[in-house]
Amino acid sequence: MPEPAPAQRARIVMAFDFGLRRIGVAVGDTISRSAKPQRPLFCAASGPDWDALTRAVRGIGPDLLLVGDPYNDDGTPSTVAKAANRFATELGQRLSLPVQRIDERYSSFEAADQLRAQRASGERPRRLQPGDLDSAAAAVILDSWLQLQP
Repeated sequence: MPEPAPAQRARIVMAFDFGLRRIGVAVGDTISRSAKPQRPLFCAASGPDWDALTRAVRGIGPDLLLVGDPYNDDGTPSTVAKAANRFATELGQRLSLPVQRIDERYSSFEAADQLRAQRASGERPRRLQPGDLDSAAAAVILDSWLQLQP
């Protein structure tokens, strides 16, 4: 009789939707293949609040960090692309974790549609708060990445 396959270890992934005022955050894993929006992080003109970001990441303990690559409809980098690239590079350096990038085109539109549907169905009873869209977009980004995993 063949031996059962060993249980697969979940990889915990933390995704970020970088913005100049807020950074959307979502967490998911490769077993459940689902992403859950988290509390967004805030940016000042000087950049992200690295202390808050470090605490958030250390509190989750992810195996991988995922940062959305902001592109325009035509595939050219968006105006925030350089700042997002700097964020992704510094994130990996500061936290000594692997960082992967993924095209985030249309993630905010998809997230807005999902949030509208949740409000219409009563699933989301409260008003949207600043940052809800950002973290919902991070969840869309993470869901897209999870769908690409074998």
